[in-house]
Parts: sequence; structure tokens; C-alpha cells
Amino acid sequence: MNDCAHWRPPSQPLRGVVFDLDGLMFNTEELYEQVGGEILRRRGKIFTDELLHQMMGRQSPVALGLMIEYHGLSDTVEILAQESEVVFREVLDTQLATMPGLLELLDQLEAAEIPKAIATSSGRSFAHNVLGRFELSERFAFILTAEDIAHGKPRPDIYQQAAARLNLEPPQILVLEDSANGCRAGVAAGAYTVAVPAGRSRAHSFDGCAMVATSLADPRIYQALGLPRNVDTDR
Repeated sequence: MNDCAHWRPPSQPLRGVVFDLDGLMFNTEELYEQVGGEILRRRGKIFTDELLHQMMGRQSPVALGLMIEYHGLSDTVEILAQESEVVFREVLDTQLATMPGLLELLDQLEAAEIPKAIATSSGRSFAHNVLGRFELSERFAFILTAEDIAHGKPRPDIYQQAAARLNLEPPQILVLEDSANGCRAGVAAGAYTVAVPAGRSRAHSFDGCAMVATSLADPRIYQALGLPRNVDTDR
């Protein structure tokens, strides 16, 4: 991982921010790992680090297809999706949490009147379910999900569409991502892309990113956006 104290400042003022969802705003990546581990345990298989890294940041059907191919499973994507949904529902109620620095950053963006959106590989119903638990949906200009694009991350489509909907050029938007696949999409779209890895994604490579942030509370994110920095970093 290209983690260092240095960062590349934006080539022009940033006028919008687009957030990934899983692993960036919420701790869902670690919950996905629990679910995937349980699904494979039932089949006598192991959720290896290699498979996890391949799946991170991808649309659910693609990720589950990789799981089937990796372990030579006889299940269909539909069967695994239905089973995963049941298992995942059980952990959401007790373990879902926002990532450090998220709420403060949202407050500061709103105070500065910088528009913000979400671009996620998750499905629409799941995204609104998770956001609704923290009353966050209405705080974003729009939410792009897997149903809104033909080609998912690491292709740039979702971030190109986000920039267009914000009426901005890609270099004018800050993309915040936690995974290599998501960052590749932001970089390919031409956006100012910042990696905010956590957990397993800290081992990823983030070539082309402007910086690798320590969390959403990283002062360099605020500096890139021209925002003031508060002392409360845990919200």
C-alpha cells in the first residue's frame, strides 16, 4: 500500500464529494466477511484473503460469481445471494456502525455547501436500508447503486455518471473509497481519488490515488477541500 504522509493536492478546486458506501461510510466490509465466511463454512470451504480481496468493491453478482469460481461451487449466484441476505440481516441489527470521522465530515461539507453523493456497488434497497438506519439518505444529493450502471467498479462508469449529475468535471470531484477496485474506478474516471482503507483493505495497492488517508478524519482530506478541521475525530 502506498501509505505515506505526502499527498498530491487537487489540480483545481474540488466542488463536490462522492462517497463509496461499504467499508467507507459503514463497517459493512467486515460484516460481509463474516457472512461470506459463514456461507463457505456451510460448504466446507474457507474465505481466504485472496478471495476476499478479489471480491471487495465489486457488485454482488460479480463478487458471488468469483466465490463460485474460486471454490468450484455448484451453487448459482441467485442461491448464494438469497442465503447471504438472510445471514446478513442477522448481523446488521447488532453490528452495523458508521466509520470514524464520517458524521463530522458530513457536517463540515454541509456547512460549506459542498454537494455530496454516494456511488456504491451495493443494490438500491440495501443502500437505503443501511443509510436509513442512521437517517443519512436525505443528506445526499443522490445515491447511485448497482442498478444504475451497466459496468461496475473497477470500471469508471459510476463516477463518470456521478460527476455528470453534479454538473461537474471529474477533476472537480473528490472520490472517497476504501478498496483497490473502487479507487481504480475513481482514478479511471479522472476524479481526485482518495483511498481510506480499513481492515483488510489496508493491504491493497492504491496506485494513482492522490493520497492514502488514515480515516475520514484525516486532516489532508479537509485541506484538499478547503474545510476547517474540528477536534472531535470519532464522530
